[in-house]
Amino acid sequence: MGDRILTTPEGLPAPRQATWHRLRTPRHPRIWFEILLIAVSYGVYSLIRNAVPEQKAQALRNADWIWRAEHSLGLAFEKTVNHAADSVGWLIVSMNYYYATLHFVVTIGVLVWLYRRHPGRYAAVRMILFLTTAVALLGYYLYPLAPPRLMESEDFIDTVLVHQTWGSMASGDLKHVSNQYAAMPSMHIGWSLWCGLAIFVLAKAPWARVLGLLYPAATLVVIVATANHFWLDAVGGVVCLGFGTAVVCAWYGALPHRLPRYAHGGAPGTRRDGADGTGSSPGASAGTAGAATAGAGAGGTGAGAGVGGAVPAPAAEPALASEHPGDPAAPVAAPVS
Repeated sequence: MGDRILTTPEGLPAPRQATWHRLRTPRHPRIWFEILLIAVSYGVYSLIRNAVPEQKAQALRNADWIWRAEHSLGLAFEKTVNHAADSVGWLIVSMNYYYATLHFVVTIGVLVWLYRRHPGRYAAVRMILFLTTAVALLGYYLYPLAPPRLMESEDFIDTVLVHQTWGSMASGDLKHVSNQYAAMPSMHIGWSLWCGLAIFVLAKAPWARVLGLLYPAATLVVIVATANHFWLDAVGGVVCLGFGTAVVCAWYGALPHRLPRYAHGGAPGTRRDGADGTGSSPGASAGTAGAATAGAGAGGTGAGAGVGGAVPAPAAEPALASEHPGDPAAPVAAPVS
């Protein structure tokens, strides 16, 4: 007779099912790997984004089409906001620096916060950010788009050039190392909405959750006021974020904030809990199960001694299954005879 291959209820061979389960199980992130992964990923993103051909003529035609489409919807307000903000010097200068810096500072800060406070959810939330950015690269290649400030047929104000502020990759000397016609979708919106939603669903403090919602809203005002994006570019960023979220949910089988806060592979004694932040240490759970099993053995000995006249020990409670039913390493309750 040939060897029999054990299969799971899903119909997969047992070793393959174990591998599949392991790949989809959140694990504690390693700091060196995360730093390397983020650095390499952003380098590749910048390289690909700036390697997309700068199709100026097509990008300007697409900008004209977007502008006409917004007019037909009655929502072509970018020029009004741009001129109004530019008339207040301190406001537009602040917006220029906001556009140039917070895009990176806040995103990195949220990644660090997730790594430290929600290690079990970190990989899933980080993967949403990566997938969102990857889809954006496809948009830059397939749909070159000039920002409003570069439209030759309109009088938008390039606020960075007018006020000589520092830091924007889209104007001044730095524009020669950045693709000027990669405005659709807006990753300022994609990344800021990612940050805002992560803070809103995972933070405990009400003020932090409010700030999480205000951040992408303020970013939308800034990208329009500085004439770096149309509001439809923001819609493109939201679509990219939705795609990344859908893929990650399909992979893990749950929204990221529904995953355990603490993951496999953490430090000894680290809690593993659910979305509500409650739970117990894996070591404690194992110790509890072990104690219950030992108690069952002691009960059997006591019962045997009772035959000789000793007072029998009370029967032990059966060992309880783990609070994490999907964990293959969890102790399973055994019937006590």
